[in-house]
Amino acid sequence: MTDSPIVVLLIDDQPTIGEAIRRMLATETDIIFHYCRDPTQTLQRAKEVNPTVILQDLLMPDMEGLMLVKFLRAKDAPTHDVPLIVLSSKEEPLVKAEAFQLGANDYLVKLPAQVELIARIRYHSMAYNNLLKRKEAEEKLKEENLRLSAEIDITRRLQQMILPKTEELQEIEGLEIAGFMEPATDVGGDYYDVLNHNGRVKIGIGDVTGHGLESGVVMIMVQTAIRTLMTQNETDPLKFMAVINRTIFDNVERINSDKNLTLSLLDYENNCLRLSGQHESLIIVRKGGAVEIVDTIDLGFPVGLEEDISDFLGETEILLNPGDVVVLYTDGITEAENPAGELYGLERLCEVVSQNWEQSAQEIKAMVINDVRQHIDTQTVYDDITLLVIKQK
Repeated sequence: MTDSPIVVLLIDDQPTIGEAIRRMLATETDIIFHYCRDPTQTLQRAKEVNPTVILQDLLMPDMEGLMLVKFLRAKDAPTHDVPLIVLSSKEEPLVKAEAFQLGANDYLVKLPAQVELIARIRYHSMAYNNLLKRKEAEEKLKEENLRLSAEIDITRRLQQMILPKTEELQEIEGLEIAGFMEPATDVGGDYYDVLNHNGRVKIGIGDVTGHGLESGVVMIMVQTAIRTLMTQNETDPLKFMAVINRTIFDNVERINSDKNLTLSLLDYENNCLRLSGQHESLIIVRKGGAVEIVDTIDLGFPVGLEEDISDFLGETEILLNPGDVVVLYTDGITEAENPAGELYGLERLCEVVSQNWEQSAQEIKAMVINDVRQHIDTQTVYDDITLLVIKQK
């Protein structure tokens, strides 16, 4: 017995053969038998009964048997993939060879023993039903890939739409700012923004867990929440981060998501940066090329993971002198792999910035991205690449 139906279609001009085979199969409750006496009606009958195996006589008065095999195996025929067992009154090696060459799957001298006939029918039907299941799975996978492709395209466009424009960055007094974001094949949830409201400057960078549209939606929630709080003139960095967290936590819970994100925010005023929130380490390259690393692990907690993260929040101040460079990035840079599986790493990133600290923010950004691309080479990019270079004028 099988889970999938077994449907046999016999094409033979002799009713006595049709009746004999019907009786052979009558003992098998899961085998459905259909008989077609007129070979010219074969394709129409096949469309009606959807056989999982066809038994076809090779010697019929109205149509030459091998010609029918050719029709059944035509590319556009509904029977193209259906297993075909040809029947002959005697063993004829040349005829058998030609039948196989035309696409027959099996050859039997009629009438075969009942046990052999049933075994061959079951064998070929099982193979055909498995083929149908595989094709169905492939079609579903194709549809899912198309859906994901559309979702990824939407997320990529959303990411690019909310990035700060070049003219916005140029309006920030006292700072040169150059940003870069390149979505990965699957598109992650990288976020960066530079906001200027009533003379207050807030710079943010974050990375939402996972990939796809859901991560992109959370990223937009974060950007909207930050902009809203900016317009409400909330100046305390810790209260600011706590409200952002609560907003994202409630929204993520509402949409039944498990997304959260690392997020660091910097407030800039009078050559001073106030840093809060947990993200990747912040890089400072002083005038002359000296490198300082600011670990953000104790400045926050993943946003949206817990309802209240106030107890985990902290801030630190960074004084900037003319020519100092600050670099923000996501792990798409430091964890970028080359074909050998080696990571780009924080050390190499610091080295490139240190060697080019005298350049403009735009030029430093270009140097880093070019170096990352050289490292990646032909390797597939699995995560978004985001970089923000800030230079004190």
